[in-house]
Amino acid sequence: MASEFGTQPDEHSSAIAEPWKDLVHTGPDALAGRYLRTFWQPVHRGQDLPAGRAKPIQVMSEDLTLYRGESGEPHLVAFRCAHRGTQLSTGWVEGEALRCFYHGWKYDGSGQCTEQPAEPEPFCNRIRIKSYPVHEYLGLIFAYLGEGEPPEFPRFPEFEGPGIVGNGLPTLWPCNYFNRLDNSPDPVHVAFTHMYSPFSTNGLVGIPDVSGEETDYGIEIHAKRPNEQVRVTHFHMPNMNLIANVDDEIDPGKPSGTFLNLVWRIPVDDEHCLSFNVTHSSVTANPAAQDQAQRRTRGMAFTPPSPLAEAVLRGEFRIEEIDVPTNVVNVQDYVAQVGQGAIADRTMEHLGRSDVVVLLLRRIWERELRALFEGHSLKQWGRAERVDVVFGA
Repeated sequence: MASEFGTQPDEHSSAIAEPWKDLVHTGPDALAGRYLRTFWQPVHRGQDLPAGRAKPIQVMSEDLTLYRGESGEPHLVAFRCAHRGTQLSTGWVEGEALRCFYHGWKYDGSGQCTEQPAEPEPFCNRIRIKSYPVHEYLGLIFAYLGEGEPPEFPRFPEFEGPGIVGNGLPTLWPCNYFNRLDNSPDPVHVAFTHMYSPFSTNGLVGIPDVSGEETDYGIEIHAKRPNEQVRVTHFHMPNMNLIANVDDEIDPGKPSGTFLNLVWRIPVDDEHCLSFNVTHSSVTANPAAQDQAQRRTRGMAFTPPSPLAEAVLRGEFRIEEIDVPTNVVNVQDYVAQVGQGAIADRTMEHLGRSDVVVLLLRRIWERELRALFEGHSLKQWGRAERVDVVFGA
């Protein structure tokens, strides 16, 4: 039995008897995978898919084919041709359809077979592969992989207004997506993991007093530090963060605008996950601030975090010894989260009061998975009506 602030081994050893406690497996038949599929999820960065091209992608242990028609519209269909099972992404985009590389069978965006060139009596009407609704928004391609009609597509009007919007390069990490989700409601790690980073120069120092509450969208997290600074972040169920920051990087203490950040953690398979992000910058007329905002929203050309972080995990050097241009916060997070193992063994944890919001996140997830398992109604999540702006990167 689990205490209020301690996860005991017998709780998680009962995952088979209580499948709603399995938060890490996300294949099509896994409970957490079924739950994630009830939401629109980003699956690709729009600029990385040219018109007339197809790409293989993997989302939640499911192989799929993403292609952009000649009109510019994206489409998502099954991974393999229904004829002999060849990988469809190796074929050709023709108009809004995709022709198989092997024998030329052709499918439209709905998955319907429309041509079988070598068949004297085509039976196209009997052949249809899976297809999925897609929607391109804020530079990302979203897909609905669940059953039935998709829910209303969520919009973020703050990102649609005047300002600079950009998408950094999606990052692949060799760990379970829940390693990353657990980090979201954990402000305490900033005092240690990010001790040497822009966080500390912007006042996010010291061990905070942490609190959080369930909301209509997920969890509102408060972290009050010894310097009285309070940072508020908004975790949106099931796997997205919305954070607002004052941008004072050009002239510390003199904000030139605000940064809004949306970040999704998407399982690729059970031991790898992708992070997709959208950044909106609202800056003053300061030319230097505008240039900085442009570079940040485009995703600056830093050294990727994984080689450096893997070297730290191997014990070759310490993070504070890094002397190449890099997003050091990403390196630090990689070390802490990937360092838990590809799938963290939570039976070995000993949680305390500072983990109160981490526990809240897990309880909410388990509650929703149990409702799904038992056939009850799921909570209909919205989005934060306000976004608190605070100092901090």
